[in-house]
Amino acid sequence: MENSAENVRSQMRKGVLEYCILSILDKKEAYASSILEELKAANMIVVEGTLYPLLIRQKNQGLLSYRWEESTQGPPRKYYCITEKGRQQLGEMDVAWQEIVDTIRTIKEQQI
Repeated sequence: MENSAENVRSQMRKGVLEYCILSILDKKEAYASSILEELKAANMIVVEGTLYPLLIRQKNQGLLSYRWEESTQGPPRKYYCITEKGRQQLGEMDVAWQEIVDTIRTIKEQQI
């Protein structure tokens, strides 16, 4: 049963990860490691192998862009930032998320 609950949690996290990344990048541009740190701080544990393909997909969809910046420690870093199209997508996701939350709240509060 606990394994089943963890599977449900995992599926739900995958479903909101794109939303979380756009939300992070809407506040400030960031490189992959800092995105991972922010997700981890919010208790959404994601590995690089999951994050990088998603960043590439979002970039290919025109939701993100990136720039290279020299680093004082190691190789240059790729900083991602949200595009105008990404902000529009984020706005649509905000609305959809609120609709989902409201629906779940309504169902849970209904009297039988």
